[in-house]
Amino acid sequence: MSIFTSMNTSASALTAQRLRMDVVSSNIANAQSTRAVLNENGEYEPYRRKMVVMQSEGSNFKSMLQNASNTSGATGVKVSGIVEDEKPFKLVYNPDHPDANEAGYVEMPNVDPLQEMVDMMSSTRSYEANITTLNASKSMLMKALEIGK
Repeated sequence: MSIFTSMNTSASALTAQRLRMDVVSSNIANAQSTRAVLNENGEYEPYRRKMVVMQSEGSNFKSMLQNASNTSGATGVKVSGIVEDEKPFKLVYNPDHPDANEAGYVEMPNVDPLQEMVDMMSSTRSYEANITTLNASKSMLMKALEIGK
C-alpha cells in the first residue's frame, strides 16, 4: 500500500464531484430550453435532465481480492456515465410560445430547480469533505517526515 493511497482516493472523488457540479450547473442553465435536441422526426425536444452515475474504481474480481487481502488500499471513485432522466416533460399552457402545440401547451424540460439545488449542495459538501480528508492526509505525511528530526 502506497503512502499516497488516501490522497489518490480523495483526488478521484474530487474529480467526480466536480463533474457532478458541472452537470447540475448545466441542468439549471437549461431549465427553460425548449429546443435542446433534434429528434428522429426532425422536431425539437426540450432539454432532458442529466445525472452523473458513479461507481467504485476497480470493481473487478482481482481488485476486490486485493482489497480483501489488504495488499492494496482504497481504490477511489469514478464516473461510469452521464444518463438522462426519463421523466416526462412538463406541460405548460402558453399559447403565445413559438413551440406551443395545437392545444396551446409547451413541453418544458423535466428539470426541477429545487432538486438541482439540493444536488448542488450535496456535491459541494462532498467536495468539501474530500478537501478536508486530503488536507488531513497531507498533515499526517508532514508529521511523519518530522519524526526523523
